[in-house]
Amino acid sequence: MSLRKLTEGDLDEISSFLHNTISDFILKRVSSKEIVDIDITVLLEYTDELRVDISAELYLDELSDADPGIVDEAVDAAYRGLESFLDGFRE
Repeated sequence: MSLRKLTEGDLDEISSFLHNTISDFILKRVSSKEIVDIDITVLLEYTDELRVDISAELYLDELSDADPGIVDEAVDAAYRGLESFLDGFRE
């Protein structure tokens, strides 16, 4: 099934889903006390098809022993979850 014509509201909802998935993934695995900042950027481009580009950076306290690679895992989880999330936008 293909995606229906997406509105700006749809794109906002998809973007929020991706952002929240990444943030939740990280916060479940790293104490908020260890996090200085999380920078998540979600770029969506939609003409005939949906293009998604996600970048994320995690800034940890210098005393944190958390693995910064958790960011890559979080982005991968967001991409995996996106396919089933998009089921609600199919024709």
